[in-house]
Amino acid sequence: MAQGFSLKDQLFNAEKVRFLSDLFLDAEPGFDASAFQAQVMSRLPELELKERMAWIATCLQQALPGDLPTVAPVILRALPPPLDPARSDDDFGDFIFAPLGEWVASIGLDHVDLSLDVLEELTQRFSMEWAIRPFLNQAPDGVLERMHDWCTHGSYHVRRLVSEGTRPRLPWGQGIGLGLTDPLPLLDRLHGDSTRYVTRSVANHLNDITKKDPGLVLGRLDKWRTEARQTTAELDWMTSHALRGLVKAGHPEAMKMLGFNPDADVAVTIDLKSQARIGGALEFSVGLSGEDEQLVLVDYIIHFQRPGGKTSAKVHKLKQATLTGGKLNLDKRHKLKGDATTFKLVPGAHRLEVQVNGNIRAGVDFELLA
Repeated sequence: MAQGFSLKDQLFNAEKVRFLSDLFLDAEPGFDASAFQAQVMSRLPELELKERMAWIATCLQQALPGDLPTVAPVILRALPPPLDPARSDDDFGDFIFAPLGEWVASIGLDHVDLSLDVLEELTQRFSMEWAIRPFLNQAPDGVLERMHDWCTHGSYHVRRLVSEGTRPRLPWGQGIGLGLTDPLPLLDRLHGDSTRYVTRSVANHLNDITKKDPGLVLGRLDKWRTEARQTTAELDWMTSHALRGLVKAGHPEAMKMLGFNPDADVAVTIDLKSQARIGGALEFSVGLSGEDEQLVLVDYIIHFQRPGGKTSAKVHKLKQATLTGGKLNLDKRHKLKGDATTFKLVPGAHRLEVQVNGNIRAGVDFELLA
């Protein structure tokens, strides 16, 4: 990311708008590219990221008015070639195409099949996980039926859309009325995918479900392991990623599935190395002792003071290891940023705890100084 520019400025700037405008000018000679660019830029700098997506979609709709059957051919002609099919991960696409999905969703709810045709093409240039959710609410049966076909699509971007678009807790995504079990037949097919881009989405989907029904996820992962449609290494990775929320919460069955004994006899000591100050760091050492070669998953929890006297606990990863010789010593330096925009530190009494295999084993109070 370029220094001095925000995410929204890099994803939606004048150069990107000009690029999009040129594509539509090539696709539709009557398109007034100059007027479109001027209209977009008249408001773009003042808007937040999601607002920019909606605004560009509005400007496109005004520049190329009509219903979806009228404008769909223009949209498809304007698209550049699909993303590199030789890749298998980390190829999200160009954010400037996100407004095209917003456009389709705003005029295509009465033309679901055609909308899905267009989104199938769009998602091969930029993920359409947000744009497909209004259609899941409008015509869930029809969309899920199409998604079954997409599970074997030649583009892993389309296959990923099946899992990502149906996630229960998709970041930034519109809420959908599907039940937790409705997309599971799709995940049953996708979990054996050969690309990490798809399997990561499946694991994230399962992690969403754990917030409501941990047992459903544990049962599905166990079923998939029995079926052996995915490599052991990849399914191990998916399992760890899918259960990460349960692991932070110390869920005993999740721990067992990952090979950690929640009832392991492990003793823990904590040694604070220095005073903790805002803008500095919390430095500490952790000593573990127990059965030789015992597998341990070690997390640490900081209970932060919040304005008004409340506290907020945050779980952080420390180490996955074995107790070689029955011992393990770990050192950690946790930065205490004073200028973080997402979480403001407050001076006062705090607490540090160490969690091993899901259970709190030791804790110590400390004072965070200004």
